[in-house]
Formats: sequence, structure tokens, C-alpha cells
Amino acid sequence: MKKYFIILLCLLTVAVANSQVSNSQLQSIDSLLASVYNNTSPGIGIGIVNNGKTVFKKGYGVTDINTKENIAASTNFNIASLTKQFTAMAVLQLAEQNKLALADHISRFLPGLNRDVAGKITIRELLTHSSGLIDHYDYADTKNLKHAHNIDVFRAIQNIDSTYFIPGSHFRYSNTAFCLLALVIEKASGMTYNAYMKRRIFEPAGMEHTTVWSETGPIFAPATGYELDSATNSFKKSQAEEHIFFSTEGDGGIYTSVDDYIKWFNALQGGKVFSASIVNKARSIEFEIDSTNHLGYGFGWFIDAGTAPVKVYHSGDNAGFRTFSFAIPRQNFLVVIFSNRNDINLEELVMKINNILMPGSKPFAKVEVLTS
Repeated sequence: MKKYFIILLCLLTVAVANSQVSNSQLQSIDSLLASVYNNTSPGIGIGIVNNGKTVFKKGYGVTDINTKENIAASTNFNIASLTKQFTAMAVLQLAEQNKLALADHISRFLPGLNRDVAGKITIRELLTHSSGLIDHYDYADTKNLKHAHNIDVFRAIQNIDSTYFIPGSHFRYSNTAFCLLALVIEKASGMTYNAYMKRRIFEPAGMEHTTVWSETGPIFAPATGYELDSATNSFKKSQAEEHIFFSTEGDGGIYTSVDDYIKWFNALQGGKVFSASIVNKARSIEFEIDSTNHLGYGFGWFIDAGTAPVKVYHSGDNAGFRTFSFAIPRQNFLVVIFSNRNDINLEELVMKINNILMPGSKPFAKVEVLTS
């Protein structure tokens, strides 16, 4: 009788877990995405994890207009600013190993940067977009650059002696900051950024086919990025070859797949590959953007703590690629979408998917609201 009761309890537990996402909900999501993406145009890879189990994983559209190869969960996309959560985790690892401190001024690692700037900005302020660093785009020598890298960002701003505001006083989203963080990682670890990410982040998480873009490094099963030309209503190739700043590593250089990103999410959730303390720190509010509604930025994540459970998310936009990752860590829940076209708002798509899976739940605060 006792044995029968245990078996029955196990079956009930499985049934309860599986009932949280029904087949009809998944069919509704599939119908939604099929109505947005066709079989001959660039599209998306999507993965949904619920209660720690992958319940939906699929590709829509093609990786390349010429080859017409179908997108799959194994297709690698440039994930744009989702790269920042990986850069931030590397910095937190090094802090955990006492190779740097978040309170360190960046002059410790970047002595060539103007002292009036580097002596006032901390690593924490780079991580939380509160440094006030002047954006590098207008200062880089683009005439002599085909592909910009982190060091080119450094060179562009190294002699600037001012900031947008007093460091730590305001939030201003900064790609420049995360390019400098990649250089800090190199100085603190003694490894190149690309090598550090491979050995200390990707490999431990089991992300076998994830890489940082470089001129010579191959990308496994890559998607080609496309921008929609509204004048001709046609897609035009748009990736590293077409954009000088596509290739800066620390803020947006990573290529990965839905398959590998789910492994990343599971590694964050498990507390074994990366310690729970630094994961929790990364996904908690470290700079408050809206104190009334409890909205802010962690380290590589936007945080909506206005209603329980806490929601963490980030968007990415780089030439012909768009990405969005939304997670509820407490519920072991994830929706991630990678796209090789730039004309569809993935944030709104994720909100529609969330509404199917969690009808009546309060939508998260939009990224454009937090960055404005």
C-alpha cells in the first residue's frame, strides 16, 4: 500500500507540473508565431522553459535567403546586447576570486584612460550603466576601421576628460561601458576576452557551439542577419561586413543558439556552474531606475521587482539581429527569442506569449521605458 501511494504521488506530481503548460497553450503560441513568420523569409529561433523543463523549442523562417536553410534550435545568432549578461558574469567571477573589486576605480585596469574620468568611475558603475561615460561612436577613427573591437572603443574615448553626469548619479545605457569591462576582464584574468569566455563561461555551462565573433573564428551553423528595406520591401544582408561597430565584443559580440542559451539559463539556475551568490547579485536591482515601481538594472539584466515574482530580462539589437530573453528565476521560467531580421518587435511578441502562458499576469516594464 505504501509503495502504491508513493507511485501515485509521483504520478500526480508529474501531472501537476506538466499541466502548468497545456498543449492548447503551446498550439496557440505556435499559431501566433506561424502567423508572423513565413517559411521563406528570415525568422526566429525560440525556446520556452517552464519549471526547469524545455516545453517548446522551434525555428521559424530561414537562416539565409539564398540557401533557404530552415532555422533550428541549433542555429547560431548574434545575440547583440544579451552579450552583456555574459560579460557581467565574467566580471563577477573575477570579483569572487579577488582579482578585482566592484568598488575599484577603472584606472586600476585602464591606466591609459583620462585620469579625470578613470579615477572617478568604478567597475560597479560600468556594470549598471551609471558611469556617465561619453559614447564612443562619434570619436572612433572609422576611416581606418573595417571591424571595431574593444580596444578601438578604448582608443576613441581615452582622452575625453568629461562624463555625461557625475558617475553613479544617473542611469544611461552604455555599450561603451561593456566594451571597457571586456578590457578589464583581460587585465584581471591575463586572458583575452574571447579565450576567457570560452574557458570560464561557455565550456563550464556546456555551451559547445557558442563563440565570440572574430575575423577568423568560425561560427557553427550561423544565421545571416537581415534588415528590411521598407522602400523595396526586401531584405538586405546586415551583419559584421556591413557595420563597423557590429564586432565590438564586450557589449554585443556573442553568437549562440536557443539550445545553448537554455544551457546557460540552466547553469544560472543550478548554482553549481556559477555560484548562487553571484547569480543572485546579477539578477537583483543594483541600480534603481524607478523607485516607485521597483524597476532597475542588475548586472547585465533589467529587473522588474514591482510585483512578485521578480522578472529579469534584456533585449538586443545589432544590425540585422534582434534578441529578447525573459525569465522568472523563482519559477525556473524562460522565454528566449533570437531573430535574424530587424523589423519585428520581439518584446511585444514575448508579452503576447506570456499572456498565453500566464493569462491576466501584469506585463513587465518595457525596456524602452527603462532606458528613456
